[in-house]
Amino acid sequence: MENEKKFISLLSDYGFKVAFADESNSLFLRKALQALIQSKRRIRHVQILRNEFSGITKDSRGGVFDLLCIDEKNRTFIVEMQLGYYKYFIQRAKFYAFQRFNTMVEKGNYQFDNLHQIYCIGFLAKGIFPKSTEYYHFGRLMNQKGEELDDQITHIIVEIDKFDKAETEIRSDLDKLIYVMKNLENIEGADQLPKFLTEDWIEQAMKKLDKSKMTAEQRMHYEMMMAKNASIIAMMQEEKRKMAEEVIEEVTEKVTLKMAKEMKDNGEPIEKIIKYTNLTSEEIKDL
Repeated sequence: MENEKKFISLLSDYGFKVAFADESNSLFLRKALQALIQSKRRIRHVQILRNEFSGITKDSRGGVFDLLCIDEKNRTFIVEMQLGYYKYFIQRAKFYAFQRFNTMVEKGNYQFDNLHQIYCIGFLAKGIFPKSTEYYHFGRLMNQKGEELDDQITHIIVEIDKFDKAETEIRSDLDKLIYVMKNLENIEGADQLPKFLTEDWIEQAMKKLDKSKMTAEQRMHYEMMMAKNASIIAMMQEEKRKMAEEVIEEVTEKVTLKMAKEMKDNGEPIEKIIKYTNLTSEEIKDL
């Protein structure tokens, strides 16, 4: 199609999975994780794990991670993508981190030694911290003086919509990553590419997301996922529309009944109440 974009967005389900969750060639994932945790040491290997988990007890809930992996140091990385505004994202992130922490604690006498670090990473297309101008948040357990008490669980939140650095201001791998996530879909040709987009790890992701380089099978998978997402969005919109209509109908009914009761209490003729409220005489008598 003539107006079709060249690159698939990294913020789409397909783009995220293709770029981040490719265990056969994990350079982009490893470089991205290294940038996100701000480590000078290279991550040499990652193993992608099963992303679905069950509740700890019969009555507790399970869940599905967007991406769950461990590196050669047995550090756990939970990566979540959130496209719409979600008020309780922090609560969900804590739930995921604590669930993973619980699986590390050995049974029996609750052995808390040899626990490896957990990084719970959230990419948010829409910001959730309106009082902060920062687009990157890195948090651990601190005391009242800001001294670190524990580094076992780290929460990292990236608010992509707040990132507004110009190309000339971008220096770190973290900023390169966020720039690509925010802008790749809108890059149309090689003449628009900033120099840093020619680095091997970013080039790898871009090749996976270049529609012109997709095989027929990849193209079909992409189209099927896009169609599925469109159907889900349409269903959600229809559900919201129905809910809105139900709320309006409920409110209208309450207002009508309240007005009819007030008119009745004020001694208005039943014919007048029927005219202004469209209620039946039986409904008015029951008020």
